Amino acid sequence: MSESIRTFLAFDIQNEAVLEKLAAAQKLLVQTGADLKVVEPHNIHITIRFLGGISPDMVDKVFVAMQRVDFKPFTVQFCGLGVFPSLNYPRVVWVGITDGAQQLKSIFAQIEPQIRSLGFTADPLGFSPHLTIARVRSAKNKAQLAELITKHQQYDLGTIKADCFKLKRSQLSPKGPTYSTLKEVCPQP
Repeated sequence: MSESIRTFLAFDIQNEAVLEKLAAAQKLLVQTGADLKVVEPHNIHITIRFLGGISPDMVDKVFVAMQRVDFKPFTVQFCGLGVFPSLNYPRVVWVGITDGAQQLKSIFAQIEPQIRSLGFTADPLGFSPHLTIARVRSAKNKAQLAELITKHQQYDLGTIKADCFKLKRSQLSPKGPTYSTLKEVCPQP
């Protein structure tokens, strides 16, 4: 039986100023007293598609699909806080994406049919460009959290250059996930 590698497709956040702003936003969230599990700043990324457990052989097939995606490096602007699925029932706290959202949607639209042709099922949630920065564990202080989110819908968190589309490995442990890059596609401008 071959090893199963837990994977996803993403763009990393490789900008210290943006990571510091994300950490500051997380600190504001924690100060609400809400029951949150914040994402370690170095683990925050733009997920294009979660793949789940795949074989080492499938890594190469996914890489071929990634190489068929047509894009040039582009700027991504992070702006505003929000929640999925709603302020009344928050489960995930996210940072919105303004500039670059269309390019990210285009990349998803190009990779999705290729991934599906490899046997992956459709993502039931579809694709919505965002950064997950915290998960909500319970309804504790939900009103305070909702108030903060509402107040920070235009919160500027900076920009990055999205220049390398990556196949990432996620290794789970009691201390949290560890991510590493298996393959990457970095087109020239």
